[in-house]
Order: sequence, then C-alpha cells, then structure tokens
Amino acid sequence: MKELVVVSGKGGTGKTTVAASLAVLAGRCTLADCDVDAADLHLLFQPQLMRSEEFVGGGKACILSERCTACGKCAQLCRFAAICFDGPPNAGLAKTYRIDQTACEGCGVCADHCPEGAVQFAPVVCGRWFVSETRCGPMIHATLEVAAENSGKLVTQVRKAAAEIAQQRGLDLLICDGPPGIGCPVIASLTGASLALFIAEPTPAGVHDFRRAAQLAAQLGVPGLLAVNKADLNKERTAELEAAALQLGVTFLGCIPYDPHTTRAQLLGRAVVEISDGPAAVAIRSIWQKVKERLSLSTETSRLPHFVQLSNNPNCPP
Repeated sequence: MKELVVVSGKGGTGKTTVAASLAVLAGRCTLADCDVDAADLHLLFQPQLMRSEEFVGGGKACILSERCTACGKCAQLCRFAAICFDGPPNAGLAKTYRIDQTACEGCGVCADHCPEGAVQFAPVVCGRWFVSETRCGPMIHATLEVAAENSGKLVTQVRKAAAEIAQQRGLDLLICDGPPGIGCPVIASLTGASLALFIAEPTPAGVHDFRRAAQLAAQLGVPGLLAVNKADLNKERTAELEAAALQLGVTFLGCIPYDPHTTRAQLLGRAVVEISDGPAAVAIRSIWQKVKERLSLSTETSRLPHFVQLSNNPNCPP
C-alpha cells in the first residue's frame, strides 16, 4: 500500500483543500484525517458514520480519602503542583490530600510511591476515533477531548485503522491529511509513509516552517514533495521556497495560484476540483499527475511493513 501524507509546517496553508482534491482525483482510496486536534477534512466530504470507538490515551490520578493518612509524600514528589492539602480537620472532615485533575499530567509518580496505596491511577478516555464512508472511499478520523493529551498516539491509531481497512478492501492508496507543525502528531503521521507532500504559503513564516517540516521528514527517511499555495501573491517568497526545496532535497512540484473558486468549494462542502476548471483546480490536477508518478516509482523498492522506519538517511531515495 502507498501512503501519501499531506503536511505543512504551519496551519492555514491549504493542505486540507489539497488533500481533499487529491482524494477526488485518485478515485477510490482510503482517507485518514490525522489532524486530530482540529480535524476538518470531514467538512469537505460529509462522511456517513459507520463505527465509533473510544480512545484511551493515558491515565489520571485520584486520591482515595478513606486510605489517605496525609503523609504528604505525594505532594513532595509531584512536579506539576497538582496535589493540594485540604487542611487540618474541620467540621468532622479528615485531613487528606486531593488532586487537581486539570493540573495532573498523568505521570503516575504519586501512585507508585504512596505508602498506603491511597492513589488510584485509572485510564482516561481522551477522545474517539471513527470509521466513515465518503464518496471517495472509507475515511478514518478522530477527535480529542478538550485539553486532552496523547494526540500522537491517537494519530497512530487513526493510521493503523486506515491501513487495516485499506488492506481489507484492496485499496492501494492511503491519503492522510496531516497536522501542522513538527511536533509529536506530525512525527506520528510521517513515520513509515511513502511520500510527504508539503503545502507551503509564500510568507516569511511559510518559508521558515517549510524548512523545519522538510528537515523532520528527512530525519524520518520520508521523501518530500513541495507545492506552493497562493503562490502568485508573493513571487519573491515563492522563489525562496523553490530554492529551499532544492537545498533540502525536496522535489518542487509547482504552484497553486489564488483562486476564489477554492473558497466557494469550501462553502459547498466540496473539493475545488469538483466544482471548477479554474487556475487552482488546473494546478492541483497537474500536481496530482506528478504525485502519481512518484508514488509509482516508490513501489519499485521493497518496503517494510506499515509504520516501520526505513532509513535515517536524509537522502533516502523514493
């Protein structure tokens, strides 16, 4: 199975718009929305929900007041100042410690060191992941609870489920709408992928963040491609992005011009290539042809099973 991950060094570059268009142009494929902190691919596909699963991504501590002797060891060891003392006995209440669930990071140190076994460390449901159907094929997406942790683990779960469903249905292409930035969710999205398609915008921040994202992909041994969105708004920065891609060993695919049809497509809940033959749609179709060629080349080599890192070589060939 070939896996294309569409990523960006920063948010707001148009990667979801491009990912949706590529899925439409691909025909039948598997979709995965790996931007679990702010998922929005569903807005362009109106998926029909088929299955929903809880995501358990860690734990939270809770002090059992009936066992607590107020020795204070847990408070001494907590690095996050999440354990508070209720104070001396008052109105018949026992003096115990309690845990601020908002401040607790779930490290488990208090549970490990409590001499009375008074700290309970239980798994916490951090979000949900979903299997849905779209007009392009199955789609796996997810959502985290407010302020929940472990988004990288949830991304891995989304990719794993997407790979399993693709194999079951005989679909040989998985398109992932990745998260922005270079943090844990991005690492979880890129590791073991066939190709990374970077969508950058021609701004100083766009150039800076593209460099960081491209360096990350190189460290993970994932070949990179670059397309510049709204490239005609700043031709000088677009040229700078093209030069940066050459320097970093990333293949420059081309430019997507600013096109009001893109916004109109979003309002209609469609990919721009579905409603327009305008400049953006034409450019994305051209980019898709080049991506297909690279994906075909990538199948010439024997790849290890999904999610296994192939190489640490920044110049790893496709």
